[in-house]
Amino acid sequence: MRIVIIGAGEVGFHVAKALSQEDHDITVIDIDPAKCKRASESLDVIVIEGNGASPRNLSEANVQEADYVLCLTRVDEVNLIASQQANELGANKIIARLRNQQYTTQDSIIKPEKFGINHVIHPEKEACREIVKLVHHSYATQVTDFESGRMQMIGVRIEKSSPVVGKTVREICDVDSEFKFGIVTVIRDGESHVPWSDFIFSHSDTAYFIVKKQHLSALMHMLGKEATETKSIIILGGSKIGRSIAEELENELNVRLIDDDREKAEWLASKLEQTMVLHGDGTDVELLKAENINEADSFIAVTESEKTNLLSGMLAHHLGVKQTVIHLSTTEYMPIVQEIGLGAVISKNMSTVNSILKFISSSQAESPVTTFDEIDVDVIELSPEPGSKVTTAPLKDIKFPEDSIVGVINSHDKLSIARGASQLTVEDKVLVFAKSNAVSKLKSLFES
Repeated sequence: MRIVIIGAGEVGFHVAKALSQEDHDITVIDIDPAKCKRASESLDVIVIEGNGASPRNLSEANVQEADYVLCLTRVDEVNLIASQQANELGANKIIARLRNQQYTTQDSIIKPEKFGINHVIHPEKEACREIVKLVHHSYATQVTDFESGRMQMIGVRIEKSSPVVGKTVREICDVDSEFKFGIVTVIRDGESHVPWSDFIFSHSDTAYFIVKKQHLSALMHMLGKEATETKSIIILGGSKIGRSIAEELENELNVRLIDDDREKAEWLASKLEQTMVLHGDGTDVELLKAENINEADSFIAVTESEKTNLLSGMLAHHLGVKQTVIHLSTTEYMPIVQEIGLGAVISKNMSTVNSILKFISSSQAESPVTTFDEIDVDVIELSPEPGSKVTTAPLKDIKFPEDSIVGVINSHDKLSIARGASQLTVEDKVLVFAKSNAVSKLKSLFES
């Protein structure tokens, strides 16, 4: 595919990184020389320095021949104008990132469709969606849906008391041969490992499992985790994300929201009817103790300040909250924070990236379905071609790259966890989890 990406910030860069690994023809446009240099030096893409809303720059990028134009700058107005220009020039499909959610309300005067936009991404909405999923899975550091939610990837930190510590993948699979789950990757000392059958679990590992939704309780029991129901949450920060989470959950959970701006706190209190809004500093230990944070199920730090989110998250974790969710904009911090074991880490930038990739992959096979910054593994959907190597023998007899693993098999819409004895046919679709260095060799196994 030919894809033009306007905006080489965190979102544009990571989308370009994921898509360029799939041999797509990628052109990136950005007005910032530093961002252009980063993209040029780090990615296999064409880079054009200039205004992404300029017809001349768009023509130079051949948007008229583009399958997708992704308008991902930080400025809504630039994204709208760039979308309109790309549409006029003949681009096939256009995706735009818009921070102002009023553009997509029913009573909006300016509709995205008028600019030729096929799909709108709201970063704060995407982050809210991920955080709400985590709140409902308080034992997890990450929750990602696949196959319309029928399969889930769950990230879980392995505690010292966990029954799986010191055991191999083969040993824990043999305990209950009827219970099917997949182990996608394990983070240890900041590095991602794709675990094969002889991999031994250690405490402080963060393991990522793929499992059918109805089998989550059995997985938690196996790991020695209690899958308790979430009843109360504390949100720090009345940002767009904080407000959205409160609105989403206030009718089903006990929700408290803390903000250090008195006027904003008063305004939020008038808007959120079922949420208790408090004016205060989320890094104030006495305030957190007074709010009995040790009895809360989740503490969610989503202020506009990364430092405040990190510090308050550390305090909440130390004071005994069951689950901590921290929002970070700087994606480079995410693996480090997860390695420390503070809890779940969310980035609206990466949430936006994954929403874009899922939209593209829904119409294109062999595109990355999801990419992660905290784990060096991408999820790719593949279909075997007639006569391909993966259709000639069971999976255990095929030499897969070490940094890859087949996770889920979709056979005529019937889902199953891949096993060594599984044999693929040309009618199957599979979700494969792989590091970028293994993708090329992996794909060759599915080609005739």
